[in-house]
Amino acid sequence: MTERKPPGVSFETWADKQIREAEERGAFADLPGAGKPLPSLNTPYDEMWWIRGKMRREGLSFLPPSLVLRKEAEDALAAAAEAPSEQQVRRILTEVNAKIEAAIRVPPEGPPLNLLPYDVEQAVADWRRSRESSS
Repeated sequence: MTERKPPGVSFETWADKQIREAEERGAFADLPGAGKPLPSLNTPYDEMWWIRGKMRREGLSFLPPSLVLRKEAEDALAAAAEAPSEQQVRRILTEVNAKIEAAIRVPPEGPPLNLLPYDVEQAVADWRRSRESSS
């Protein structure tokens, strides 16, 4: 659709002609999702839908770095509680503690971090107790 609308032709007629010609050339054949319902047909309207979709496809986050680290620390603690061995509990928490310590030294953008490194030995003791009580 690179042609300009000729003078004297109504826009609707010109657009209909462009669509009809493209259809005749097969420009609309084999489009992805042809014959399938729109994925977001039954969801409430969100004016930022395209931004959210782009960010999801690109793997981007819209949270400030300090909140991302808080979430990562929370997830690490949950993963450590489910870890199959003490060694993995230590590894998971040591890795997240290094990130927390770096963020304390150089605060990231966003709200205050309000996070301290986890006590690895206490987490390991908690992990052992949870294994003993479930046995």
